[in-house]
Amino acid sequence: GFVSMFLHGSILHILGNMWFLWVFGNNVEEAFGMFGYLAMYLVAGIVATASFVLLNPDATEPLVGASGAIAGVLGAYLVLFPRHRVMTLLFVFFVPIPAMFFLGFWFVSQFAIADVGIAWEAHVGGFVLGALIALLLRESLLRRVRNLHTPRMPPPPPPRF
Repeated sequence: GFVSMFLHGSILHILGNMWFLWVFGNNVEEAFGMFGYLAMYLVAGIVATASFVLLNPDATEPLVGASGAIAGVLGAYLVLFPRHRVMTLLFVFFVPIPAMFFLGFWFVSQFAIADVGIAWEAHVGGFVLGALIALLLRESLLRRVRNLHTPRMPPPPPPRF
């Protein structure tokens, strides 16, 4: 279960996961803070694994990859930053599109890849968990981001005598 989040089937598997984490992870980590982000990520990975196991009780193939945990990051990103633009390759052009469209398409596409050797149930479980956590904590997470990006006034100079 837990260890499967740290195993991958190929270098392309790792690179794909790292690309999604690179694109979406930094903003979500900023909102949650380092330890909150780590906790959400690990819980999303555990819930993703449990989702796969519950929906596939007779499965015998190994479940590997961090995709379910990363899907939790995607779900949190969707809730927290739906209007942020994501550079997306569309045919032969890079086009900035709102995250809600990119991630909405990604989420719906998980149901289309059923039965092709991809643990889409883990992706869906992790995504839903990340979105739920972000929904529950949305105001405090967004307040944290605002505070990080609000310039602070310098302290007043000491009085001169």
